[in-house]
Amino acid sequence: MRMFTLSMLGLSVALAQGAASAAPSLTLERTPIDAQASQWLAPAPALKQGGRLQLAAKALQVLDGQGRVLGELPGRFETLDHRAEGDGLLVATLDKQRQQALLARFDASSGWGAPHYLPATRYAIEGLCLYRDSAANDFLFLVGEEGIGEQWLVAEHAQPLAEARLVRSLSLPPQSAFCQVDDASHSLFINEENVGLWRYPAAAEAPLLREPVDLVAPFGGLAKAVAGMAVVPGGLLALDPAARALHLYQRSAGQWLRAGTLSLQGLKEPEQVSARVAGKGLELLLADDQGTHRGVLGWAPQAPHSQPPVAQVKALVQTDGVPSLGDAADDPAIWVHPRQPALSRVFGTDKKGGLLAYDLQGKQLQDLRVGRLNNVDVRGGFQYGAHLVDLAVASNRDRNSLHLFAIDPASGELSDIGQVPTELKEIYGLCLFKDSEQAIHAIANDKDGRFVQYRLDASNGQVTGTLVRSFSTATQSEGCVADDRSQRLFIAEEDVAVWALDARAEGSTQLDKVLGVGGPVQDDIEGLALYHGKGGDYLVVSSQGNDRYVVVDAAPPYRLRGSFQVGLNGALGIDGASETDGLEVTSANLGGPWAEGLLVVQDGRKRMPEGKQNYKYVPWAAVAQALGLN
Repeated sequence: MRMFTLSMLGLSVALAQGAASAAPSLTLERTPIDAQASQWLAPAPALKQGGRLQLAAKALQVLDGQGRVLGELPGRFETLDHRAEGDGLLVATLDKQRQQALLARFDASSGWGAPHYLPATRYAIEGLCLYRDSAANDFLFLVGEEGIGEQWLVAEHAQPLAEARLVRSLSLPPQSAFCQVDDASHSLFINEENVGLWRYPAAAEAPLLREPVDLVAPFGGLAKAVAGMAVVPGGLLALDPAARALHLYQRSAGQWLRAGTLSLQGLKEPEQVSARVAGKGLELLLADDQGTHRGVLGWAPQAPHSQPPVAQVKALVQTDGVPSLGDAADDPAIWVHPRQPALSRVFGTDKKGGLLAYDLQGKQLQDLRVGRLNNVDVRGGFQYGAHLVDLAVASNRDRNSLHLFAIDPASGELSDIGQVPTELKEIYGLCLFKDSEQAIHAIANDKDGRFVQYRLDASNGQVTGTLVRSFSTATQSEGCVADDRSQRLFIAEEDVAVWALDARAEGSTQLDKVLGVGGPVQDDIEGLALYHGKGGDYLVVSSQGNDRYVVVDAAPPYRLRGSFQVGLNGALGIDGASETDGLEVTSANLGGPWAEGLLVVQDGRKRMPEGKQNYKYVPWAAVAQALGLN
């Protein structure tokens, strides 16, 4: 590893880099700026004169490039972060006297707006940092004592919400006080004193997992402990105050790799750093006990290639949570009322206990505690004794059976009408198919990849099922959906592909590949649903591995139409959807926002606030607009 020596106006500095280059130099001002903390302003069209944001003794200040104060918010504050948007800045800081986090917006024309305080916490706030997602939702992370942390939705497009919303609680390392977020990679960086520097996914729907960026020696390159951090395109800078060092990291292939270390022997325990790209290097602000030092570093990381943003849609309704705790909600089905579409219902499985029915406002109407039901599907026109009823069928994992429910055509009320045993040892997924003779078939699968198809009958008042065929996939499958019009069945082999085959009892079981894992689809492949539109039929796929939903034509050559995510709806207080198992869609006009149809997705991570799993309702019109569908 090659060493470069830098002059720093009396400070001894060395930079270690893996690639040879001209020796850079770091120059600091002789007289430090009188500020407790300072950040370079992010680029903003309306703040061309803006230079930096800083905490003075009794105010939060915005300064131009010449150090002139453009605006001042009186108060005693500590720690800060900001994001720029349009004509102003969104600034987060901590009010020392009230011990509360606050948001304030600075506009180039009107100055500081009134502060928006977050609710008082039960813990002392040690640090905070902002995060902006790809839909321009602004979040504030709070880092507290003894491993307590929280994520709050605080603004949209840098406009503070009237009331911040708690998204989720975070279990963080017990000795943490500093954080920073890289919006481009959706990475939250948290220090752990005497241990290392960690990366967490920052997205609101992401799992709470962590991976080390660097660890304390001898396990990594840190001397003691990380304090302040700064993010630049493709790079991360982290201070090690006690060691008087600045560590540099380069983002490569989705990971953060150590790129070198600066020795800052002339500074006294620097704890804050800010950086911005300037020419072929970086401009730095380094704050220690003597104030804030300005400097220029002749090192710049290579900016990663930006990925196009994923289309975002919002849910307009969420259901009541399922009764059971943990991973319980699984698969929805939609029943359309034959005369009054507004009275249609959504059925959802609670795989720890039964079948639930919801209205179009998400209110739970029924809870049938009949066993561990995994998947559910619906078809109309089933002869049950002397009555013609609509039928819901679910896979019952307690008895490895097909569990049948009659749907009252007037009220939509479910009633249990019996079960059909199957040959499966561990029944899993299920879907229904109505053939050209109007017979209803239940197609179920086992975790070993085996599928069985039963023709259902209850004409004499007793439910029965006749096994008409079986076939298999090489590995575990669950999701399936049948297209009654084309007599085509789609099945999801979770780690491999979506396949199509003939749905008829006498049809071929030859599998035709629709799309495989890779690209827009990441395993597990879960729920499948069909939308029958005027301009074409679409297959909707739950790509659980990347929390996306993929749309393809439902006929060969199965052209990819795009993918989208269900993001949070801050105005309605509805979180996004992620880790989706089952989904369902209808093209029926259910009125209001559902005039072009309704998409229902299971939400595996209930956030804002955290709670029991539920189902989200998305207008199909929003999906069609996002993907440019007919």
